[in-house]
Amino acid sequence: MKQWPSIKIYLGGDFQIDEDVILGYPSARLKERGPLSIGLRARIRSGTVIYEATSIGDDFETGHHVIIREENRIGNGVQIWSNTVVDYGCAIGDRVKVHANGYIPQFTIIEDDVFIAPGAVFANDKYPVSHKLEGPKIRRGARIGVHVTLLPGVTVGEGALVGAGSVVTKDVPDFMVVAGNPAKVIGTVEEVTSKNKTFPKR
Repeated sequence: MKQWPSIKIYLGGDFQIDEDVILGYPSARLKERGPLSIGLRARIRSGTVIYEATSIGDDFETGHHVIIREENRIGNGVQIWSNTVVDYGCAIGDRVKVHANGYIPQFTIIEDDVFIAPGAVFANDKYPVSHKLEGPKIRRGARIGVHVTLLPGVTVGEGALVGAGSVVTKDVPDFMVVAGNPAKVIGTVEEVTSKNKTFPKR
């Protein structure tokens, strides 16, 4: 791995970091350099670049070619899979899984135990280029399906489920399932999952 020489890097023990990982990449945005902190037991795979001025908790894991920009706060037990970008200024809680080929824009908030499926893309600028950025907020335990688009400033409620391919233009209530373009409520999580339960043959 390459550690950028002008950046202070605090790296917890028992880590596995591939040779061509870059840690502490300097940001052109920041006037002053900031440290990069990564907790215990990190597993960071080849091609990953993590910028300065970011804090990451224990048991962090990436796929290949992940980019994590500056001024992010990432909790414990977070997994970010291949070819995903986390832009600057985001807050990500504990035990979050962001699958492959995703984009998390500036100022997104993701709470604990959220699952984001492959190809999900979020936006943070209602009227490009407005310079007034507001990322989505994804509350605790919510699940985002494959190839979902979340528009700027929307909130996905606690425990909610967003169906594959949906375009979310309005807030999603807690524990509700939404689907479609634009996404609309189709039932509660309990109703939808109970209808689709499968049982093993005896």
